Amino acid sequence: MDNFFLLATEASEAGESGFGLNLDILGTNLINLTILIGILYYFGSKILSNILSERHSTIAQAIAEAEQRQRQAAEALADQQQKLAQAQAEAERIRKTAEENALTAKAAIIAKSEEDVKRLQEAAVQDLNSEQERVIAQLRQRVAAMAIERVESQLTQQLDQSAQEKLIDRSIAILGG
Repeated sequence: MDNFFLLATEASEAGESGFGLNLDILGTNLINLTILIGILYYFGSKILSNILSERHSTIAQAIAEAEQRQRQAAEALADQQQKLAQAQAEAERIRKTAEENALTAKAAIIAKSEEDVKRLQEAAVQDLNSEQERVIAQLRQRVAAMAIERVESQLTQQLDQSAQEKLIDRSIAILGG
């Protein structure tokens, strides 16, 4: 209290009215420090508590957001793993279907080629038979032509003019003329 009066008296002695500040560091240091600490405590605690509460809420919000992102990432991971499992199952199904189709196509190709071989064999046999028939027909024509030539040559040698006329007359009578 003495210091307070000392401050007040010095201000009034200087001819100034009101409250003044004593700049004597040794005499008023304790009061100045007490006032300064009081002011800092009064205003600083509010500011510090505001800053700390804002910082606390910011950290809490960041943690909540991180947890939310973690949950979303876990959900996305689970979803993608499920999609991967579905894709693998689909790929396996497609592979099995392709194998079945390949076996079916293989069997169809084998059956078709066996059928084609059989058809080609039948065509070859048919060609061979037709060629054989053609050759036989040519031989018959040739034998017939040779037989006719031989008969003609024998007839011309054995038949004279009168025998030819009798044969012609008989043939005409048979034909009805």
